[in-house]
Amino acid sequence: MVWTVTVPDVFWKFSTSLLALVLLVTGVAGEVVWSQHAREREVDLTAGGWADRAEPPVSRSLDRTSAPLAGRTVVIDPGHQLGNHNYPRKINRLVPAGGFKKPCNTTGTATRGGYPEATMAWRVSRLLRARLTDLGARVVLTRTSNRQDRWGPCVDERGRAGNKIPADLKISLHGDGNTASGARGFHVIAPTDRARWTHDIYKSSRRLALRERAALRAAGVPVANYIAGGDGLDFRSDLGTLNLSDVPTVMVELGNMRNPRDAHRMTTRKGRATYAKALTRGVRAFLG
Repeated sequence: MVWTVTVPDVFWKFSTSLLALVLLVTGVAGEVVWSQHAREREVDLTAGGWADRAEPPVSRSLDRTSAPLAGRTVVIDPGHQLGNHNYPRKINRLVPAGGFKKPCNTTGTATRGGYPEATMAWRVSRLLRARLTDLGARVVLTRTSNRQDRWGPCVDERGRAGNKIPADLKISLHGDGNTASGARGFHVIAPTDRARWTHDIYKSSRRLALRERAALRAAGVPVANYIAGGDGLDFRSDLGTLNLSDVPTVMVELGNMRNPRDAHRMTTRKGRATYAKALTRGVRAFLG
C-alpha cells in the first residue's frame, strides 16, 4: 500500500521561502568570509601574483581651493614594476642616466616570504597619493598599474617625470634588499651636486630629504643601521631617477625587505599607512 501525504500550499510556500532565506544568508556569509580572506592575503586572484584591483578611497570635496596643498603638484614614483622580471631584454637595455647610461630598470627585491618590492612601493604610493589629494595637491604617478604583464617605465622616463609640468617635488619609493645580518631601517637618498645635471636642485632636494627623514623618525620608523653615517641620509650621483630631475627629488628606501621586522611593517596595512602618513607630513613640511 502506498500512503499519499498532501502538504498544504501554505506550509509548502513557507518551507521553500525559509530554505531560500537560509541559502541566501549562508551564501552572503560565505562571500563576506571569502572577501575578507582575500583582503587579508591582499592577492588579486583574478590577475595572479601581487597585482591590485581596487584603488584606495580618495575624498574629493567640491571646493578644495583652500586646502593646504591647493595649487601644488607632486610626482610619486613607485619603484620598479611587478612584471619587470618577465621582460629581461626590455629592462636591460641601456638608457640615459645623467651623463652616462644604465639599464632601463631592474626587477627589485622582495621579502623572504616573496612579497615584491614593486607591490609594496605601489601600495604605499597609492596611500600617499590619496592623502596628498585630500590635502588639495595634484598628484602624478610615474606608473599607473602593478601587473605581471607590464614593465617599466625606464629610469630616464622616471627621472624626467615632473620636469615639464613642472612639479613642486618628486618622491621615488623603494625597499632595500640588504642581506647583512641585522640590517634594517629606512634611509633617504638625495642627489649630489653635479654640474649640468643636479646643480639647480641638489640643495632643495637635501631639504626635502631632511623633512622626510624627520617625519619618518617621528613616526617611529628606525633609521638604517647599515648606511654610512648612520643618520638616515645618503647622497648619490649614480641614479638616473635623481640625476635627470629638474625638480627637488629624493628616493626613499622605506626599509630593508630582507629584515623580518621591516618586512612586517611593509606587508601590513597598518605599517604601510604609517609610511604614507609620515611621507605626507614630510611633503607638507617641505612645501611650507
